[in-house]
Amino acid sequence: MNPEKKSGIMNRRYSCFVLAVAAALAAVLAAGCAGIPPPPDGNSTPKPPEDAIALPEPRTEGDVSVEEALWGRRSVRVYAEVPLELADAGQILWAAQGVTDDRGYRTAPSAGGLYPLEIYLVAGGVMGLEPGVYHYRPGEHLLVRVGAGDRRTALQAAAVNQTPVGDAPATIVITAVPERTTAKYGERGTRYVYMEAGHAAENVYLQAEALDLGTVVIGAFDEDEVREVLALPENTTPLYLMPVGRPVPGA
Repeated sequence: MNPEKKSGIMNRRYSCFVLAVAAALAAVLAAGCAGIPPPPDGNSTPKPPEDAIALPEPRTEGDVSVEEALWGRRSVRVYAEVPLELADAGQILWAAQGVTDDRGYRTAPSAGGLYPLEIYLVAGGVMGLEPGVYHYRPGEHLLVRVGAGDRRTALQAAAVNQTPVGDAPATIVITAVPERTTAKYGERGTRYVYMEAGHAAENVYLQAEALDLGTVVIGAFDEDEVREVLALPENTTPLYLMPVGRPVPGA
């Protein structure tokens, strides 16, 4: 074969290879920018199990304005001895990390659309739910039980015996898989994860206020003990505990 012709063929093959790689990289970047969540990294299964619990459809309109919720928001540590309705639990979980767009965008912003947060519900007094630990699946808006039995007392002990955790009918636990963010942003990504947890926690506060419920953020707890109570994967870090219940007037 003519050396020049052979060289031309090789150049064309190389050009095709470069274009294919560039196209693949562009697709990955586009997915990240569009807010499409990354692979679950062992925190959930691609297909929900048969016993997954579908939550009532989240509401996107309510009777309380954002301004009213901001004005009324307080940290509530004492709760009435009444169960939490499943619809209210689902609404609060949606407020924390619900999907709001076909492209995967959620209720709380996330650096690079990487979504490191994983939300758990420790239920002891939720109507329609057996006591246990549940993992929230935002894509399908459902719960997957990952632990059986009422674990509120154990979670309270892990939270240096703070009584709101044991008294509330349920506690929202905001956790994170930091590697989802640090893989792209390095050490600074850890800050982004903490920021994102704050965004989600404020959403929970405001949604609770809009539902005439109360909550409080708790950050004082033994991380390893919380991991054990929730049976968290090794790559998952607990960041916030947020007990939720009906406030007691004047308490």
